[in-house]
Amino acid sequence: MILQTKIPLDKETKNPISYLSKIFLLGSCFSENIGDQLNYFKFQMHQNPFGILFHPKAIENFISNVIHEKKYVAEDLIFQDEQWHSFDAHSTVSSSNKEKLLEDLNLKINTTKKQFQEVSHIIITLGTSWVYTYIETNTVVANCHKIPQKKFSKKLLSIDEVSKSLEAIISLLSSINKNINIIFTISPVRHKKEGMVQNTRSKAHLISAIHNILNRNNVSYFPSYEIMMDELRDYRFYAEDMIHPNKTAIQYIWEQFVATWLTGNSTLVMKEVASIQKGLTHKPFNKDSEMYQKFLRNLNKKKETIKNKFSFIEF
Repeated sequence: MILQTKIPLDKETKNPISYLSKIFLLGSCFSENIGDQLNYFKFQMHQNPFGILFHPKAIENFISNVIHEKKYVAEDLIFQDEQWHSFDAHSTVSSSNKEKLLEDLNLKINTTKKQFQEVSHIIITLGTSWVYTYIETNTVVANCHKIPQKKFSKKLLSIDEVSKSLEAIISLLSSINKNINIIFTISPVRHKKEGMVQNTRSKAHLISAIHNILNRNNVSYFPSYEIMMDELRDYRFYAEDMIHPNKTAIQYIWEQFVATWLTGNSTLVMKEVASIQKGLTHKPFNKDSEMYQKFLRNLNKKKETIKNKFSFIEF
């Protein structure tokens, strides 16, 4: 008896991810879920320097600013709720100190360009096709920072507009890194504030647009949205808000990503790393006991063994 609709997944054989890969994650909050897993297992990775970016135009704008080395100045910032913000970044990047925010933004721009030139894989998670334009400057923003909605106009990007944005993203990244592998995915998180019907239209535009550009070399699609909608079609896989995937769902989708994209040798190393990570959280009954001292010696030996294989791994 089959009690689940399974999403067929083909094992990546041309450009899989290993511990030697350098990975960059951009986009919606679901990219952070995958990024947290990669970080836990000590892969070489960076994620969302400007915080969560929900729509393709925000991601395109960020990549363009990085590649063209944009320098942020005071006129690029806006003051709201006793904080300085950039319309190009998430509010987690904001600061009460204007100079600190400018320094932070410009440092992130400079370091990210070098990372883009070196990465082997970039995972881009798209969350929505809805965009907000700040009326005063006619600028599409990455985040509204709780500024009154009357100061923005709202628009659903067409499939063609999303496709053109994705084409621009691919072209920009390829201009400084010809060997980069781009993995697109759709966030399974529903954008409830837009309305449930509007959210469905939004996701449909993203999915159609991505499939319009998949004929390029080194551009792939991972069906995290479809896995959530079909394989995990039950509210027990959602958080209390009934919108976000819960830990079980995130773990399940992560396991599908590992099975699809990671090399067999990487999964063996992940087991070693997980053993060390669990050991680091172990709380002994008696810190001075010989048994615990022996445990620490064995743990240090495991760490040295991993470090000898991969010098970049730090615990």
